[in-house]
Amino acid sequence: MPDPKPDTEIHRTHLYGRRKGKRLRTRLRNALTHDLPLVRIDPDVVEQPCDPRTLFSEDITRIWLEIGFGGGEHLAKQAQSNPDVGFIGAEIFENGIAALLKQRTDAGFENIRILDSDAREFMPKLAENCLDRVFLLYPDPWPKAKHAKRRFVNQVTLDLLARVMTPGAELRIATDHPEYARWCLRQIPIHPAFHWDVSGPASWRHRPEDMISTRYEKKAIREERTPMYLNFFRASG
Repeated sequence: MPDPKPDTEIHRTHLYGRRKGKRLRTRLRNALTHDLPLVRIDPDVVEQPCDPRTLFSEDITRIWLEIGFGGGEHLAKQAQSNPDVGFIGAEIFENGIAALLKQRTDAGFENIRILDSDAREFMPKLAENCLDRVFLLYPDPWPKAKHAKRRFVNQVTLDLLARVMTPGAELRIATDHPEYARWCLRQIPIHPAFHWDVSGPASWRHRPEDMISTRYEKKAIREERTPMYLNFFRASG
Protein backbone atom coordinates (compact mmCIF):
# COMPACT_ATOMS: atom_id res chain seq x y z
CA MET A 1 0.00 0.00 0.00
CA PRO A 2 1.43 3.42 -0.90
CA ASP A 3 2.09 5.96 1.83
CA PRO A 4 -0.86 8.24 2.56
CA LYS A 5 -0.38 11.77 1.29
CA PRO A 6 0.13 14.52 3.88
CA ASP A 7 -3.28 15.57 5.12
CA THR A 8 -4.26 19.13 4.31
CA GLU A 9 -8.06 19.01 4.49
CA ILE A 10 -9.01 17.39 7.78
CA HIS A 11 -11.84 19.13 9.60
CA ARG A 12 -12.89 16.83 12.41
CA THR A 13 -15.44 17.56 15.06
CA HIS A 14 -15.79 14.07 16.54
CA LEU A 15 -13.44 13.21 19.40
CA TYR A 16 -12.45 9.56 19.33
CA GLY A 17 -11.40 7.61 22.41
CA ARG A 18 -12.83 6.26 25.66
CA ARG A 19 -14.29 8.58 28.27
CA LYS A 20 -14.75 5.96 30.99
CA GLY A 21 -12.97 2.77 32.04
CA LYS A 22 -13.44 0.44 34.99
CA ARG A 23 -15.40 1.66 37.99
CA LEU A 24 -13.40 4.12 40.08
CA ARG A 25 -12.66 3.65 43.76
CA THR A 26 -14.40 6.04 46.14
CA ARG A 27 -11.38 8.31 46.56
CA LEU A 28 -10.97 8.74 42.82
CA ARG A 29 -14.68 9.39 42.33
CA ASN A 30 -14.48 12.04 45.03
CA ALA A 31 -11.51 13.62 43.26
CA LEU A 32 -13.59 14.07 40.12
CA THR A 33 -16.46 15.53 42.13
CA HIS A 34 -14.57 17.84 44.47
CA ASP A 35 -11.09 18.48 43.01
CA LEU A 36 -11.69 18.66 39.27
CA PRO A 37 -13.80 21.87 39.51
CA LEU A 38 -10.84 23.57 41.22
CA VAL A 39 -8.52 23.08 38.26
CA ARG A 40 -10.85 22.50 35.32
CA ILE A 41 -10.70 24.79 32.29
CA ASP A 42 -14.13 25.51 30.86
CA PRO A 43 -13.54 26.51 27.22
CA ASP A 44 -16.99 28.07 27.04
CA VAL A 45 -16.26 30.71 29.68
CA VAL A 46 -12.60 31.61 29.17
CA GLU A 47 -11.99 35.15 27.98
CA GLN A 48 -10.83 35.20 24.37
CA PRO A 49 -8.13 35.40 23.30
CA CYS A 50 -7.09 33.53 26.42
CA ASP A 51 -3.62 34.12 27.84
CA PRO A 52 -3.23 30.83 29.75
CA ARG A 53 -0.92 32.44 32.29
CA THR A 54 -3.99 34.16 33.70
CA LEU A 55 -5.30 30.73 34.71
CA PHE A 56 -2.44 30.36 37.19
CA SER A 57 -0.75 32.32 39.97
CA GLU A 58 1.62 35.19 39.27
CA ASP A 59 4.61 32.88 39.83
CA ILE A 60 4.00 31.14 36.50
CA THR A 61 6.31 32.31 33.71
CA ARG A 62 5.84 29.63 31.06
CA ILE A 63 3.00 27.40 29.82
CA TRP A 64 3.36 23.78 28.71
CA LEU A 65 0.56 21.69 27.22
CA GLU A 66 0.28 17.90 27.30
CA ILE A 67 -2.27 16.49 24.88
CA GLY A 68 -3.69 13.17 26.08
CA PHE A 69 -1.89 12.76 29.42
CA GLY A 70 -3.16 9.23 30.08
CA GLY A 71 -2.56 8.32 33.72
CA GLY A 72 -0.93 11.66 34.40
CA GLU A 73 2.38 10.39 35.78
CA HIS A 74 4.47 12.34 33.26
CA LEU A 75 2.49 15.54 33.77
CA ALA A 76 2.62 15.20 37.56
CA LYS A 77 6.39 14.71 37.57
CA GLN A 78 6.95 17.64 35.23
CA ALA A 79 4.73 19.87 37.37
CA GLN A 80 6.68 19.00 40.51
CA SER A 81 10.04 19.53 38.80
CA ASN A 82 9.06 22.87 37.18
CA PRO A 83 7.12 24.98 39.70
CA ASP A 84 7.44 28.10 37.52
CA VAL A 85 5.64 26.38 34.63
CA GLY A 86 1.88 26.27 34.30
CA PHE A 87 0.77 22.91 32.91
CA ILE A 88 -2.39 22.39 30.91
CA GLY A 89 -3.30 18.73 30.60
CA ALA A 90 -5.86 17.75 27.96
CA GLU A 91 -7.55 14.39 28.53
CA ILE A 92 -11.09 13.02 28.17
CA PHE A 93 -10.57 9.66 29.95
CA GLU A 94 -12.11 10.05 33.41
CA ASN A 95 -9.92 7.39 35.01
CA GLY A 96 -6.78 9.19 33.88
CA ILE A 97 -8.10 12.54 35.06
CA ALA A 98 -8.91 11.07 38.48
CA ALA A 99 -5.42 9.53 38.68
CA LEU A 100 -3.77 12.89 38.00
CA LEU A 101 -5.97 14.61 40.58
CA LYS A 102 -4.92 12.04 43.19
CA GLN A 103 -1.24 12.67 42.39
CA ARG A 104 -1.86 16.41 42.71
CA THR A 105 -3.38 15.95 46.16
CA ASP A 106 -0.71 13.51 47.34
CA ALA A 107 2.22 15.63 46.15
CA GLY A 108 0.67 19.04 46.81
CA PHE A 109 1.49 20.80 43.53
CA GLU A 110 -0.91 23.46 42.24
CA ASN A 111 0.51 24.37 38.82
CA ILE A 112 -1.80 22.24 36.67
CA ARG A 113 -5.08 22.91 34.94
CA ILE A 114 -7.16 20.22 33.26
CA LEU A 115 -8.98 20.45 29.95
CA ASP A 116 -11.44 17.55 29.83
CA SER A 117 -12.48 18.26 26.25
CA ASP A 118 -11.00 18.39 22.77
CA ALA A 119 -7.70 20.32 22.69
CA ARG A 120 -8.30 21.11 19.02
CA GLU A 121 -11.41 23.10 19.90
CA PHE A 122 -9.66 24.94 22.73
CA MET A 123 -6.54 26.02 20.85
CA PRO A 124 -8.34 28.58 18.64
CA LYS A 125 -9.44 30.34 21.84
CA LEU A 126 -5.86 30.79 23.04
CA ALA A 127 -3.79 33.89 22.42
CA GLU A 128 -1.04 33.68 19.83
CA ASN A 129 2.47 32.64 20.89
CA CYS A 130 1.43 31.52 24.38
CA LEU A 131 2.70 27.93 24.64
CA ASP A 132 6.35 27.22 25.35
CA ARG A 133 6.23 23.43 24.97
CA VAL A 134 3.74 20.82 23.79
CA PHE A 135 3.84 17.10 24.61
CA LEU A 136 2.13 14.37 22.59
CA LEU A 137 3.23 11.14 24.27
CA TYR A 138 2.17 7.74 22.99
CA PRO A 139 -1.01 8.88 21.22
CA ASP A 140 -3.38 6.31 19.80
CA PRO A 141 -1.70 5.36 16.48
CA TRP A 142 -4.97 4.35 14.81
CA PRO A 143 -3.01 1.69 12.90
CA LYS A 144 -5.68 0.72 10.38
CA ALA A 145 -5.36 2.59 7.11
CA LYS A 146 -9.06 3.54 7.15
CA HIS A 147 -8.55 5.19 10.56
CA ALA A 148 -5.38 7.12 9.70
CA LYS A 149 -7.26 10.42 9.49
CA ARG A 150 -8.16 10.12 13.16
CA ARG A 151 -4.53 10.69 14.13
CA PHE A 152 -3.89 13.90 16.01
CA VAL A 153 -0.96 14.96 13.84
CA ASN A 154 -2.06 16.45 10.54
CA GLN A 155 -1.71 19.76 8.70
CA VAL A 156 -4.83 21.26 10.31
CA THR A 157 -3.74 20.60 13.89
CA LEU A 158 -0.21 21.71 13.02
CA ASP A 159 -1.68 25.03 11.88
CA LEU A 160 -3.45 25.32 15.24
CA LEU A 161 -0.24 24.53 17.12
CA ALA A 162 1.86 26.89 15.02
CA ARG A 163 -0.38 29.81 15.94
CA VAL A 164 -0.21 29.28 19.70
CA MET A 165 3.40 28.10 20.12
CA THR A 166 6.14 30.65 20.74
CA PRO A 167 9.09 30.82 18.32
CA GLY A 168 11.54 28.13 19.41
CA ALA A 169 8.90 26.19 21.39
CA GLU A 170 9.29 22.42 21.38
CA LEU A 171 6.76 19.90 20.10
CA ARG A 172 7.81 16.63 21.74
CA ILE A 173 6.31 13.41 20.41
CA ALA A 174 6.92 9.89 21.69
CA THR A 175 5.55 6.74 20.09
CA ASP A 176 6.29 3.03 20.00
CA HIS A 177 4.44 2.58 16.72
CA PRO A 178 6.73 2.74 13.64
CA GLU A 179 3.95 3.75 11.27
CA TYR A 180 2.90 6.62 13.54
CA ALA A 181 6.50 7.81 13.64
CA ARG A 182 6.66 7.66 9.83
CA TRP A 183 3.35 9.50 9.64
CA CYS A 184 4.73 12.30 11.84
CA LEU A 185 7.85 12.53 9.72
CA ARG A 186 5.73 12.86 6.59
CA GLN A 187 3.48 15.49 8.11
CA ILE A 188 5.54 17.77 10.32
CA PRO A 189 8.74 18.55 8.37
CA ILE A 190 6.74 19.77 5.37
CA HIS A 191 4.90 22.28 7.54
CA PRO A 192 6.66 25.65 7.23
CA ALA A 193 6.29 26.46 10.93
CA PHE A 194 8.24 23.44 12.25
CA HIS A 195 11.65 21.90 11.90
CA TRP A 196 12.95 18.57 13.15
CA ASP A 197 15.90 18.62 15.50
CA VAL A 198 17.88 15.57 14.39
CA SER A 199 21.56 14.72 14.17
CA GLY A 200 21.40 10.95 13.73
CA PRO A 201 19.75 7.83 15.20
CA ALA A 202 20.56 8.89 18.75
CA SER A 203 18.17 11.80 18.28
CA TRP A 204 15.14 9.53 18.26
CA ARG A 205 16.40 6.51 20.20
CA HIS A 206 17.14 8.15 23.55
CA ARG A 207 14.52 9.52 25.89
CA PRO A 208 15.07 13.21 26.73
CA GLU A 209 16.69 13.61 30.13
CA ASP A 210 13.78 15.51 31.64
CA MET A 211 11.14 13.01 30.47
CA ILE A 212 10.04 10.16 32.73
CA SER A 213 9.11 6.69 31.55
CA THR A 214 5.32 6.37 31.50
CA ARG A 215 3.25 3.22 31.93
CA TYR A 216 2.74 3.16 28.15
CA GLU A 217 6.45 3.26 27.51
CA LYS A 218 7.14 0.52 30.05
CA LYS A 219 4.46 -1.64 28.46
CA ALA A 220 5.99 -1.07 25.02
CA ILE A 221 9.42 -2.11 26.26
CA ARG A 222 8.00 -5.21 27.99
CA GLU A 223 6.35 -6.17 24.71
CA GLU A 224 9.63 -5.55 22.85
CA ARG A 225 8.50 -2.47 20.97
CA THR A 226 11.03 0.32 20.61
CA PRO A 227 10.03 3.82 21.75
CA MET A 228 10.93 6.70 19.45
CA TYR A 229 11.31 10.33 20.51
CA LEU A 230 10.73 13.01 17.90
CA ASN A 231 11.55 16.60 18.84
CA PHE A 232 10.29 19.40 16.58
CA PHE A 233 10.64 23.13 17.12
CA ARG A 234 8.50 26.09 16.17
CA ALA A 235 10.36 28.09 13.55
CA SER A 236 11.11 31.74 14.26
CA GLY A 237 9.70 33.09 11.02
